[in-house]
Amino acid sequence: MTRDTHDLSIKTIIITTFVLVIIVAVVVIAYLIFSRWYSSAESTVMKISHSINNHIYEQVASFMESPVSINNENHKLIRDGIVDIQNEEERERYFLGALDSFDEEIYSYSYGTAEGAYYGARRNETGELEIMRNDHSTGGNSWYFSVDDDYRAGDIAVKLGQFDPRTRPWFKAAVEAGAPAFSPLYKHFVMDDLTVSVATPVYSSEGVLKGVLGTHMLLSKIGTFLEKTVTPYEGIALIVERESGYVIANSQGLQNFAIRPDRSLERLHIEQITNEALHRAFKQFTSTGKSQVTYRQGIEHMFADVQGFQAEGVDWVIISAVTGDFLLDEVQQSISLTILLIIIAILAIVLIYRLITSRLFRPIQELLDVSKAIAEGDLSRRVTVARDDEIGSIASSLNHVANSLHQLFFNLENSVEKRTHELHETNTQLEANRDQLSLILNSAAEGIYGIDSEGKCTFCNRSSLLLLGYDKEQDLLGKNMHELIHHSYEDGSKFPLDSCKVFRAIQTGIGYSENGEVFWRKDGSNFPVSYHAFPQIRNEQVIGAVITFTDITERRQHEQQIEYMRCHDSLTGLHNRNCFEEKHTTMDVPENLPLSIIFADINALKLTNDIFGHSAGDELIKKSAEILKHACRESDIIARLGGDEFIIVLPNTTADDAARIIGQIQLEFSQTKVEAMRCSISLGSCTKVHQEQSLNDTVVTAENQMYQDKTRNRGTVNRAIISALQETLHTRSPREKDHAEKVQVIASRFGSSLHLNEAEISALERTAYLHDIGKIVLEPHILDCEQLRDDEREQIRQHPAIGYRILNLFDDTLDIAEYVYGHHERWDGSGYPRGLKHDQIPYISRILSIAEAYERIVERSHSREEAFKEIREGKGTQFDPELAQAFLDMMEQQ
Repeated sequence: MTRDTHDLSIKTIIITTFVLVIIVAVVVIAYLIFSRWYSSAESTVMKISHSINNHIYEQVASFMESPVSINNENHKLIRDGIVDIQNEEERERYFLGALDSFDEEIYSYSYGTAEGAYYGARRNETGELEIMRNDHSTGGNSWYFSVDDDYRAGDIAVKLGQFDPRTRPWFKAAVEAGAPAFSPLYKHFVMDDLTVSVATPVYSSEGVLKGVLGTHMLLSKIGTFLEKTVTPYEGIALIVERESGYVIANSQGLQNFAIRPDRSLERLHIEQITNEALHRAFKQFTSTGKSQVTYRQGIEHMFADVQGFQAEGVDWVIISAVTGDFLLDEVQQSISLTILLIIIAILAIVLIYRLITSRLFRPIQELLDVSKAIAEGDLSRRVTVARDDEIGSIASSLNHVANSLHQLFFNLENSVEKRTHELHETNTQLEANRDQLSLILNSAAEGIYGIDSEGKCTFCNRSSLLLLGYDKEQDLLGKNMHELIHHSYEDGSKFPLDSCKVFRAIQTGIGYSENGEVFWRKDGSNFPVSYHAFPQIRNEQVIGAVITFTDITERRQHEQQIEYMRCHDSLTGLHNRNCFEEKHTTMDVPENLPLSIIFADINALKLTNDIFGHSAGDELIKKSAEILKHACRESDIIARLGGDEFIIVLPNTTADDAARIIGQIQLEFSQTKVEAMRCSISLGSCTKVHQEQSLNDTVVTAENQMYQDKTRNRGTVNRAIISALQETLHTRSPREKDHAEKVQVIASRFGSSLHLNEAEISALERTAYLHDIGKIVLEPHILDCEQLRDDEREQIRQHPAIGYRILNLFDDTLDIAEYVYGHHERWDGSGYPRGLKHDQIPYISRILSIAEAYERIVERSHSREEAFKEIREGKGTQFDPELAQAFLDMMEQQ
């Protein structure tokens, strides 16, 4: 075999081996990559399915837990009589206010009595609130009323047929359970939708059923939520009853039920949904508990995830399934394109390799021969440069080396001189770099210093000198930095060297960071520091460390401020609800027994806000907090739970001590005023004396005691508030007091002459005395000023409406609020504030307007004749003509 043939065989073997190695490597790598791609895509789809199902589960749980929380919070108001169901106005305001504060998922909120009456509020098809009423006044039929601006029943909106709540599934479920329970799904009485209700039985103190409180939700919104959740993933979602297999909600827009001709309900079953993946997922979950199912049929891949949702009376299964097409199709396309590109690349590599080797092998042998000759000392040999490529460059370089070696033999001294000059230039450059590095270090805001293996300072930048209070580098260089700046903790106790993370970095060769220690300044003060220690390593040996540090005093103060704001109420400085929930359980230990709880609720906060503005309400809250703090010890926990609610935790405090503290609080409140309001507060307490007692039960008992105190003293408190407002008004303006007393006498005589009954005369006298109570919000100078600006005159015109709002809040004055509201209306409709006319004006208001006008005219003109003249001229315009004439007749007879 010739040498050329032998070289050809070697090249063929090399090329073939190279190609085979590339193909095998590419195939193996591609298989591993592509299989992991596909497996990762499938895993991603399954995670997406599980994430969707978790999201649905959380929303369903929130949807179902909301009414349970509502009933738990509100049923005791009816149970304890705080809401009087027999009082129509109070009852309807309660249900309307409650429903208006609930989320829109709550369709209606109602109460069915044990006698079959039914009351509550609902949202109609347009989302507006309506009052529900079903009792003897509606003949046992369900009537729905619109709601006016004062939360009162307006016109009848809908009249429906006979309805007995005791026959409804939710009522029965609560009575059977004897506790809060979910009802079975049922067709709503009014709406064309499936409904689920949470019902809570209300029992008397003797254990007799008083009625059932129900919170009702329509299930149609769940289907809309499911559709929005899975549509982006080309998925399907269902909620199914576990035992029956009936569909509760679905994402495909299918009707979950239909009404048969006999009016019975035909429910949609999961078997009626044409999706095998959903069927398999439901069957496997109900039989084996398996929560994830992968279903393949042809090119279709479905990934299903299942979870169970259970509550009292509820056992549902949540199923979500997504197709893998939106991810797997892209993966398959990527794999196909990648394989094609790999094949093209292999062919190109083989072709390029053949071209390169054919051009390289011939000149390489010449390079080897010349290199061997030069190595043996023959510096006269040169390589022929035939091409301007890499081989040509190598040949030129080899020739250049040979020329250089040849010249070195003859110019050794010149070369040594040249190298010496280059070394000098290098040293100069190193010195410049050192200066540049020093400039960079001194420009850094952080303090930076270095230490050797013994902890002595080797360098420091300008920021470290400023932070540590030193003047020059020599004050630190060569000093032991631990003994100089890191020798003690913040409290002054010694900091052991073996606990120092700076020296630990030198010992272990690992970097460390710390944010909880201090460095000490030259003047002996310290500051909180954040530092990082990095070991210096040379030839695999730790030779020292570099430390960077910053003063974090401002950051520490900011963190402390944030922590304070997280735990304290911004208005009062007391603990907030979050902080109370964290801390009060830590006090539930035997060492603190007896442990007393005081629950407090400010009276008339809403009234203060409505009359005097929220700034006055805030002042009332702050004064209340000051009184509570003054009555308590430093070790007690006082927290503001909400707008007007406070709670106090008193360790080592007996029930008698708690009662004494309550007495002190009530005394201080009775001596405190905000604006015209005399402060008052409702209080309740309970004491835990045994460790086995539940602290939560103690808190609930204290809260109930507070509500009983508020209910028991409600009349007394309300009368005190009205009296204080009237007293303050009369103190500010004695003329107003004189006017009220005179109008009361005149109105009483006028009412007697009109032959009003005793109750009407009593209402007239109280109205006459309180008719200007709304002026309490006016500045004193406005009350007694004869010449008023337009804006001041407009303020005065608002006093009937303000008086109405005040009197409407109290049971004792509720019956006269409307009369005060109308005492400045005119017979011809030009009065204020509502522009009523004729019989629209309450009869008592018409009587009062004449008596009040008479007194004002006499007080202004000092002439009865002038008053008679103006009343006579005002007949049919300002005053009811018949009442005006009757008044003139009465006065002329005297």
